[in-house]
Amino acid sequence: MIKKIGVLTSGGDAPGMNATISSVVKAAISKSIKPFVIRDGYKGLYNDWIEEVDAIFADNIISRGGTVIGSARFPEFKDEEIRKKAVENLKKRGIEALVVIGGDGSYQGAEKLTKMGINCIGIPGTIDNDIVSSDYTVGFDTALNTVVRSIDAIRDTMQSHNRCSVVEIMGNGCGDLTLYGAIATGAEVFSTKESFLSEEEIIKQVKHLAEMKKRSVIVAIAEKTYPDAHKLAEKIEAASGYVTRATILGHIQRGGTPTAMDRYLAVSAGIFAVDKLVEGKGGLYIGMSDNKLVARDIESTLNMPRKDKSEEYNKIREINKAI
Repeated sequence: MIKKIGVLTSGGDAPGMNATISSVVKAAISKSIKPFVIRDGYKGLYNDWIEEVDAIFADNIISRGGTVIGSARFPEFKDEEIRKKAVENLKKRGIEALVVIGGDGSYQGAEKLTKMGINCIGIPGTIDNDIVSSDYTVGFDTALNTVVRSIDAIRDTMQSHNRCSVVEIMGNGCGDLTLYGAIATGAEVFSTKESFLSEEEIIKQVKHLAEMKKRSVIVAIAEKTYPDAHKLAEKIEAASGYVTRATILGHIQRGGTPTAMDRYLAVSAGIFAVDKLVEGKGGLYIGMSDNKLVARDIESTLNMPRKDKSEEYNKIREINKAI
């Protein structure tokens, strides 16, 4: 039976990370295991920024956005000597296992630590929903709701003034926030790397909507898909006649109080992760598949192909043709 468990957050912050930390801490205490947090991810693991926490700490953070224990990029962790120092810091405190909350990059570090004798379990925490081995990640639902509220608010103004708005949405190469956001808000035009429209195709669609006397138009685009959303808006305005502005939602999508669904996923995954560590297992990733929690080995999850969502894109585009 292990006696001490650590938990850290790595990579970009996501709503629900604190709920995950909270559940790991409380699940450990329920099994008479001492919980520890590592400040600022792998950087804190190397610098020995480790402290024991209690149930009161856990109760106070479950509803907060971001991550109270901090996160940091630490590419130096690829260096074996750096990792050896991190393992020494854990072992001198008697910490035998670790829960890592983050994305694919975070799991690579967790896999290496497992091979060095520290059992690690990964939990998906990212707004991008780009962990291909899980249907949903902690933080995605909250970010999606932020996107939907933002587009709904923008739509009110576009409808009032007969205008068009280009809305740039986060995703870091994954178009799920844009796709789901477009579906939920009825965006007339949308484009991601997985289902790309050229600037010319977007302009053609908006011109058609202008000819149809559509009073408001939302063009939802995934970040890093076009060089400049503002210049795209200028081209749309020149060609369509709509007064067109671009709104880049940015980091508003990363913050905020986590939704009930994100908290539910976070707490469930945290409990599941502690159970696996108690069983003596490591090098695993906790994912959501067919509405059930599953544990897969990290190496296989890093090499899983991305799910093809072209059918979803095609269905929504077909509906939009009816306008």
